[in-house]
Amino acid sequence: MKATAELQVVPIGDGVSVRQEILRVVDMLQGYDFILETHASGTNIEGELADILAAVEQIHTALHKAGSVRLVSYLKLETRTDKTPTLAGKRL
Repeated sequence: MKATAELQVVPIGDGVSVRQEILRVVDMLQGYDFILETHASGTNIEGELADILAAVEQIHTALHKAGSVRLVSYLKLETRTDKTPTLAGKRL
């Protein structure tokens, strides 16, 4: 099932800058067959729903293994039955 999503990953307790962790998140997302749009507060994703959910699990597992003690992720998902959701269809 195709989906669009917005993902925000927030490492907590890793200091003031979490740039390295977020760069790692974006790198992991690029390993999937997604259309991605990064922005100041997260990443927009277009792809298969199962892959999006698997990516979130992979991100949490990898960042915890790398030393992040606490992670909070905000995930908004959209699926549709009337047409295929796309990021391009969201642009004003």
